[in-house]
Amino acid sequence: YASLRSTLARLDPRARHSVLATFTELCLEEGVSVDLRDARALAHRILGSAPTLQEADLDDTAVSVLGNDLLPGWYDEWVLVEAEDWRQLRLHALEALTARLLDMERYGNASAAALAAIRAEPLRESARGALIRVHQAEGNQSEAIREYDRYCRLLQAELGLQPTARLRGQLTATDASSDPRSSR
Repeated sequence: YASLRSTLARLDPRARHSVLATFTELCLEEGVSVDLRDARALAHRILGSAPTLQEADLDDTAVSVLGNDLLPGWYDEWVLVEAEDWRQLRLHALEALTARLLDMERYGNASAAALAAIRAEPLRESARGALIRVHQAEGNQSEAIREYDRYCRLLQAELGLQPTARLRGQLTATDASSDPRSSR
């Protein structure tokens, strides 16, 4: 209790107004927002089945919020579990956001969302596939192939693996449909 009292006494005076301390509990004052709660709510809205989202859910700020790690550099066990939970949620949300933006033909924003997922987990095939789909939708076949090749090299170097048939098929389907000699 002494450490807690000492910590509360050292709080910046502006922050003291955010904390409610009684004899029995310590909590945040009503109306105080927590960035992780807000970010989780955003992720769940994006992953939800609602056909439309708020415009603020589809802008650069959303990509920035979902691109942040939880307590980077902290290695306490409880932090690692929470950080992994947030990492998985945000990766799925970034990929879903990419798909929604792609459907709206907002290619720049879709590319930013896919790249945020790749920065969070460079070996995640579904994130690479999302970026490749953005390039394909824009008609940038060379960019799609370049991204696929970059991922192949990274996956081979890091894990000794090749991309799955699903990702290869995604790239092959575009190549075949753009080939005038193709009978498909």
